[in-house]
Amino acid sequence: MSRILVIKLAALGDVVQAFGPFAAIRAHHPGVEITLLTTPPFAPLLRRAPWFDTVWDDGRPGWRGLPALAAKLRRGRFERVYDLQTSGRSSRYRWLTGPVPWSGVASHRAVNPARDSLHTVERQREQLAIAGITHFPPPALDWLDDPLEGFALPPRFVLLVPGASPSRPAKRWPAEHFAALARRLGPPPVVLGGPAETPLAAEILRARPDGLDLTGRTTLAQIGALARRAWAAVGNDTGPTHLLAAAGCPTLAVFGDDSDPALCAPRGAVAGWVRAAPIGALSVEVVEEAVLKLAGTGQGGAAALEPPLG
Repeated sequence: MSRILVIKLAALGDVVQAFGPFAAIRAHHPGVEITLLTTPPFAPLLRRAPWFDTVWDDGRPGWRGLPALAAKLRRGRFERVYDLQTSGRSSRYRWLTGPVPWSGVASHRAVNPARDSLHTVERQREQLAIAGITHFPPPALDWLDDPLEGFALPPRFVLLVPGASPSRPAKRWPAEHFAALARRLGPPPVVLGGPAETPLAAEILRARPDGLDLTGRTTLAQIGALARRAWAAVGNDTGPTHLLAAAGCPTLAVFGDDSDPALCAPRGAVAGWVRAAPIGALSVEVVEEAVLKLAGTGQGGAAALEPPLG
């Protein structure tokens, strides 16, 4: 049987934005054995997806683990590789697989030197089109689900994602702004994030004691289940926000000047963004207006700048 390797190592938002390419690769190669090379945080989730026959989670080894990965890649005898990570690390893995057709940075940049100016979704589509994949069926996401028993969810709620990467604090809209937004919105807030975001959830729930703190308590699949039940979601440019948008929740992403929505805004059936520089200058009123529009009209693409960037 023919074997294909797909590489996607991290991070959560980037993994989510690769759902479409994953589905396209599977549709283009029916009956082919497809292996995904990823990292431990995402392997359990992606083993549930319908796009891969095998998922390896050792895609980012230290120097001591590199010989084992090299041997594993050689034993795989892959006939084609789709590098959707397109990092320096993943590009170097080409030395380990041998001379097989490789879709990645080099093949893409040879056709479009301006590839880095494209949004992640468009960049991946163009990369795959160069490799001969032009059909992009909507990715099935019914597998992105886990039971929600024990959470005591209110019948109607808004999801809030106040955290972001600890190394990039400029991506965080202030917690007091999330708290003020929670006071203004009708549905009670359900706060998502890792254990490190629990203090942020506490600040929000002081403003809305009828809300719920789920920080550190959800699986990625449960976030997908929550997305399908929520009235709307508001979050920073971080992985859970991307996951909520992809799962179909009306999702508003809040951006500052530390990341560019033109390159990485969440995509989904009803997704939008607002932006200001610095991010703390983005008013609660602007965010409230944008999320009400998304939730009320079911139309994505919201964008507001206050004050103008630059």
